Amino acid sequence: MLESKIQANIIKLFSKHGWIVLKIIKCNMNGISDLILFKDGKTLFIEVKSDIGKPSAMQLFRQKQLREQGFTYEIINSLEQCSNLI
Repeated sequence: MLESKIQANIIKLFSKHGWIVLKIIKCNMNGISDLILFKDGKTLFIEVKSDIGKPSAMQLFRQKQLREQGFTYEIINSLEQCSNLI
């Protein structure tokens, strides 16, 4: 499935559950996730990849950096992987 389709499905799912979802198109910080989600004082960072997509070295660096700060940062390639995050 295309990343854009997975992204659209994730946005719909989280929005339906009351999350505020930001889709990042262009950012001053390389490697930042595709989606940033907010709800009840929680912030999630989600990088969306297709089945064959691989995160870049900078994306892996941002994942490590944000996790060290206590944030949840997940690399997702299917809607099913989101069930434990909602």
